[in-house]
Amino acid sequence: MMGDTSVRCIVWFGEPTNSEITRLAQAGWHTRVADASAQRGGVGIRRGDTVVAMADLRQANAETLRGMARLMADHPRLAWLALLSADTVVQAPEVERIVRASLDFFTAPIDLQRLVDTLGTLAGDIAMPVSHSDVPGITGSSAAMMAVVASLRKYAPVDLPVLITGETGTGKEVAARALHKLSPRSDRPFAAINCGALPANLVQSELFGHERGAFTGANARRVGHFEAAAGGTVFLDEVGDLPPDAQISLLRLLQEGTLERVGSTQSIKLDVRVLAATHVDLEKAVAQGRFREDLYYRLNVLRLRMPALRERADDVLQLAQIFLDAFRKQHDCHARTFSPLARKALRDFAWPGNVRELLNRVQRAAVVAEGAQISVADLDLQEAIATRSGHSSLGLTRTSAERDAVVACLRETRFNISECARRLKVSRVTIYRLCKKHQLVLEDMH
Repeated sequence: MMGDTSVRCIVWFGEPTNSEITRLAQAGWHTRVADASAQRGGVGIRRGDTVVAMADLRQANAETLRGMARLMADHPRLAWLALLSADTVVQAPEVERIVRASLDFFTAPIDLQRLVDTLGTLAGDIAMPVSHSDVPGITGSSAAMMAVVASLRKYAPVDLPVLITGETGTGKEVAARALHKLSPRSDRPFAAINCGALPANLVQSELFGHERGAFTGANARRVGHFEAAAGGTVFLDEVGDLPPDAQISLLRLLQEGTLERVGSTQSIKLDVRVLAATHVDLEKAVAQGRFREDLYYRLNVLRLRMPALRERADDVLQLAQIFLDAFRKQHDCHARTFSPLARKALRDFAWPGNVRELLNRVQRAAVVAEGAQISVADLDLQEAIATRSGHSSLGLTRTSAERDAVVACLRETRFNISECARRLKVSRVTIYRLCKKHQLVLEDMH
């Protein structure tokens, strides 16, 4: 959401019509007319504003085109759009350079609704997640996440243990933090502990504390994680990795509400809510004797399953944009959004690493992307998508090249199907078939 003092501005290099300015104003965009051939001046971006530049080539002469190219070079991180007339020679090098550097282009008479929609996408209005203001950290509007949200609201006020299950990277700790934030304990400590990362010989001491002299190196009394979180919530991630002695101590805490520090016989009364998570099958671990059955039933009072990202296809693009926007706030990068092919790849990929893998790929792509749009290659999803679709990477490359050739030819011929077919030495029917194959909607491309 934009702040009260921020402005949405489209810097129009050219001559917008009154109807264009009026329609943009109705959509909340201020139009600032600028001269691309001027020797001084520029875009003038104010911190916090959303600024998009329009390269209006309808009346452009050679000097204007040179000025436009210079401005684009001076402002590589700015989102540029291009506006062409029916007479614009797209294959002219100086025009082609501008079109290639633009996120999208339009032809006169301009489709103002599509322009407004495109500006909204660049400003982050479109495809943003449904906001669950009372469920902090949870994003998504898919049916799977709606079920999670409903369970979180139901479980949070009830002071009982919750066992959170799901694959690695699905956001089990995020869910645990949401449960704590929504609970009556929200103003008390929250301690997240990865049981699998604790040294085997120090698990008891880390969780329950120790007395001075309890073992070699114990030079002072130590308060464990549970005691430090008194009155609050303790989240035990990978609880299936707890060794047998720690399982016994945890069971006592859940049954009696007491703990004993290592090296002490004195019981300490403790009020703490326990949330636990696992990506392994605890029932199987119980059957194999690796996890106490009585502890399992104590932890599994309420159960919350976090869905895999492949079950949340409707949320993937929302999450990807959120991760990109968050990265851009912390780092200087060109990337602002995702190309159409990248969006398709994001939706089609199986995401074995779930949300954590999506975050990592988006951040890496934001670093390597050279343009305003992140590509499939930037996400390093070519091979994965090729494997999933049963095509070789060479076949995927050919498919991408074929699509690019059709798009380029259509632009060069100003979407004259007959002329495009003649240049590519195929029939008009083939052009229509290729457009359907590559999901090119001719009306949207104008």
